[in-house]
Amino acid sequence: MSAPNPWTQHLPPRPSMPSIPLGAIILGILIAVALWTAYYTVPAESEGVVLRFGKYVHKVPPGLHFKLPFGIDEVIKVPTQRQLKLEFGFASPGFTNPDQTGKEPLKERSMVTGDLNSALVEWVVQYRITEPETYLFDVREPALTLRDLSESIMREVIGDRTVDEIITIGRQEIEETTLARLRELSRRYHLGVSVNQVQLKNVDPPKPVQPSFNEVNRAQQDRENAINLANGEYNKAVPRARGEADQKIREAEGYRFKRINEAQGDAAAFGAVLEQYVKAPEVTRTRIYLETLGDVLPQAKQGIVVDESVQQILPMLPLPTPSPEARK
Repeated sequence: MSAPNPWTQHLPPRPSMPSIPLGAIILGILIAVALWTAYYTVPAESEGVVLRFGKYVHKVPPGLHFKLPFGIDEVIKVPTQRQLKLEFGFASPGFTNPDQTGKEPLKERSMVTGDLNSALVEWVVQYRITEPETYLFDVREPALTLRDLSESIMREVIGDRTVDEIITIGRQEIEETTLARLRELSRRYHLGVSVNQVQLKNVDPPKPVQPSFNEVNRAQQDRENAINLANGEYNKAVPRARGEADQKIREAEGYRFKRINEAQGDAAAFGAVLEQYVKAPEVTRTRIYLETLGDVLPQAKQGIVVDESVQQILPMLPLPTPSPEARK
């Protein structure tokens, strides 16, 4: 047998570790799990839909909230303040909406118009979730339902119009009609969404006939340019001609008024002379004769007076023209 260690003989006895009951350990774990699962945070652009044992209870606004732990309450976060969009016939890189693009974009954009032509139509539907409880529980896969409705309505609207209307002048009317129909069906099917905009992107003919359509579009643009130029010339020439015509008419009316006034003045003067002539014919005749000589003789450069009482011909010198004041 080995000898006892003298260094350990005087040490105090080692204390025994207290044993923790298993129930306390389980209780602590349950408390930690309860605290961990009793709170949640709803993002600023979302609302939380609270389910209790799978049944809808209420919805909560953004922020920090508490719920019953251990999976009794479940929270589904729905982005109600985010503008969502569905793209048809194409796919933008970096999209976040899982229902944004279809599996076959080529089939989505291939459509038949009302005049039995083919067109490639790409469009975007922008919407927002306004009733999260309706969006989650009233319809199975509401986003896919909205996508199918959009494609169905767009094909219906395109099928009622010609290819020229779709490519050129009918785009806005197509967008408005599709938006109105999509809003109506969304309310009828209780999708819980608000459709804000339907926007046509690229509307093109199929590639085999695209050069011919381009030629037609260029011809139409040339025609519109020619019409615009002709209208511009018309708008310049017609007002100028109308202005000149109005000027001529005003000049003619002024000349007419002038001649009428002169004629009326001459008639009044002749009437006054006639009235004096009736009263004293000889005096009036002599006065008229002298006034006429006063007007004629100053204009004569050289005159010869012949009279029976004159025995020889004498030249008559021209008389000076009296001034208007002297003639008065």
